[in-house]
Amino acid sequence: MPLLRVAYLGPPGTVSDEALTAAAPALEGVPLPTLRDVVMSVQEGRFERALVPIENALEGGVDPVLDCLALEAHDVAIIGEVVHPVSYCLAAGRELAFDEVTVVLSHPQALGQCQTWIATNLPHARVVPAVSTADAVREVATDTTGTRVAIGPRLAARHYGALMLAEDLEDDPGNATRFGWLARAEAAPAPPPDGPGKTMLIFWGAGSASPGWLVSCLAVFAFAGVNLVRIESRPLRRKMGEYMFFLDLEGSTGTPAVESAVADLHKHAEVVRVLGSFGT
Repeated sequence: MPLLRVAYLGPPGTVSDEALTAAAPALEGVPLPTLRDVVMSVQEGRFERALVPIENALEGGVDPVLDCLALEAHDVAIIGEVVHPVSYCLAAGRELAFDEVTVVLSHPQALGQCQTWIATNLPHARVVPAVSTADAVREVATDTTGTRVAIGPRLAARHYGALMLAEDLEDDPGNATRFGWLARAEAAPAPPPDGPGKTMLIFWGAGSASPGWLVSCLAVFAFAGVNLVRIESRPLRRKMGEYMFFLDLEGSTGTPAVESAVADLHKHAEVVRVLGSFGT
């Protein structure tokens, strides 16, 4: 039987690479250049599975993934999740004192997760976003005369031969990222009818400008006895003031309470899509 290939945000050495290796070391990871590429690789049938970051404990939702799942990848489902602890190091191509550093490279999520450390230790350095943490580390690893550094996982520093000037840069030691396993919706396992479960969905509607509309939408879950564990809004990307709402709730759509609540939500919202429903 051929080894299952899983798409993730590359290049090798990213937090996504770390999470995939930790969660499923027997699977073959294939790095792709952007988060949209990773999600769309499942939508387009190039890969059966992908692992993508959905939410970080310090920075919240990962917008490129949420937007792509909501607005482009209509045939992709989240079939499970894994929470991976995240820790960063300061990498460079040579030994540098902090006051010599002029540029800090990293992915915007990592920069946000380390913003207090950067402001305290590298207050005069220019912060420059990169496509991924591993890309940033790879770029500075070969710069043996410059004054640039990168923030990334230790895995990336080891992989690209960079020096680690400091470790544990994250602003909170409890930093972690929640990753979602993606598959084509038709290949997703049936939602469990009992036991611990989680459902992730998105909704929006033309009535969102009406007073009390959002309360009415959320009330269907309270009336059904379903606990909401996360709510987040994102621009609908149609015009100013229109939003889509992401919900995570306890229980799967295989249970009567969740099934009933989702059915009632359809009465208030123009669009309701279950992004995933799975056991935990």
